Amino acid sequence: MGRGRRSNIFGVRAALLLAAGGLLVAVAVAVLSRPVAWDLVIRPPGSERPLLLVPLESEERFTLKYIHSVDQSPVWEEHSVDRTGTIFIEEERFLTLGAGLGHWEGHGRLTRRGPLQVIEDIHAPIGGFLLRIGSPQVGHTLLWRERRWNLSAMAAGQVVEVFTRPVSRLSSWGRRWSRHLAPIAKER
Repeated sequence: MGRGRRSNIFGVRAALLLAAGGLLVAVAVAVLSRPVAWDLVIRPPGSERPLLLVPLESEERFTLKYIHSVDQSPVWEEHSVDRTGTIFIEEERFLTLGAGLGHWEGHGRLTRRGPLQVIEDIHAPIGGFLLRIGSPQVGHTLLWRERRWNLSAMAAGQVVEVFTRPVSRLSSWGRRWSRHLAPIAKER
């Protein structure tokens, strides 16, 4: 085999290896950048700066707790986030049926847990939503992974957007490896 032919073979091999490497990098970037986790974002409408940012895995739950303004009794609204980032209402717990509380036929089932009335298995998509944060007496609080943030202490009377935004697989892995990740707002 002559030198010219040998250098052509090496040139073709190098080009094929370079193309295969480029394809592998492109596939890796595409796979690693697909969302697999979500940030729960709570921010004033139109603002780029979140009041609170909480990392959620797909299918993970969080709860909004507050004191009902009419009944003056606690209410817990449990939500989840699916693999597409859609927020679902999963369950409501309260002491008494009051203004705005109660069971709608076809949306979960009404049961009791001790003193609480519970509407469970709702699993209704609500997507992002607006929340008017109540006064300190209302005590709107976000509960997540044994942590709590009193939204009323942060922004009483303000309207906020509650929505999710995607987090890439690579960022999600970084979160798992780093246990020092903290939401923007301090716990209260």
